[in-house]
Amino acid sequence: MINLQSILCPTDLSPDSDEALRYAIALARVYDAKLVICHCIESPAFNTDAGREQIRKLIEDAIGAHLAFGNLSSLKYELSIFEGTPDICIPQTAAMRHVDLIVMRSRRRPVAAALLGSTAEAVCRTAPCPVMVTHPHEHEWVGKTTGEIDLKRILVAHDFSNDSELALSYGLLLAQEYQAEVHLMHVLPYAPVPASKGMSMTESEAFEDATKRLQGSIPEEVYLWCKVKQAIRSGQPYREILTYAEEQNIDLICMGVHGAGFAMRALFGSNADRVLRQAPCPVLITRPLRPFVKET
Repeated sequence: MINLQSILCPTDLSPDSDEALRYAIALARVYDAKLVICHCIESPAFNTDAGREQIRKLIEDAIGAHLAFGNLSSLKYELSIFEGTPDICIPQTAAMRHVDLIVMRSRRRPVAAALLGSTAEAVCRTAPCPVMVTHPHEHEWVGKTTGEIDLKRILVAHDFSNDSELALSYGLLLAQEYQAEVHLMHVLPYAPVPASKGMSMTESEAFEDATKRLQGSIPEEVYLWCKVKQAIRSGQPYREILTYAEEQNIDLICMGVHGAGFAMRALFGSNADRVLRQAPCPVLITRPLRPFVKET
């Protein structure tokens, strides 16, 4: 069973970043996890004792606004302030602090700007742990006035890889905690899928095979406490995932990725990049935990 003991939430001190902090505090509260809040100072001119003190005051004010939500007086947290660029500082901080999950905000941007990537996408590629990304103007499941979690429907994109199995593990963890539905989805390519014996499957055979494999990926005991729905689609994976999430009013999308497949695969990014940019709800990008290796 996955255990969340430490959660990292980066902030740029903007009201938008505070929205991710709301999610991080809510999750830290539920799992009794330690919350690490980090800020990266990109200009040496601001890396002074006075500047750091001002940053600490702003972060503590933001925490205080969320501490009004319920009984959160026992929240365990610490502040980390580093000099450097966020896409480098955030993964390094997560590794040094042995963080189990990063919760961060990504801004919606025009398509032209999205081609250059974002801090959230860069962090998802190099983070030593899973990353949950929230966006403006999305379907939310942490109350703005209560801080309570209302997670009802979780979509797990599954391509039968070990990375997808990890995404499923996190999806089931959250589903069990909140008695949420799990929607397990596999997307078939346009062309017929090669069979293991070197022959080609017809589309109907590919659908039948994928259905059986999805059924086999869910432990039997899960059905005792969770409603599971399966979906097989055909087409562009990112497009089918986004469409399904809209149709089913999904609260959280879980996707497993690995470094080689998630790095800049093409000019317009990978399927995970596109889901991150356009998702109608928060996205959890799962990665195996990696130990911190100190550079010499």
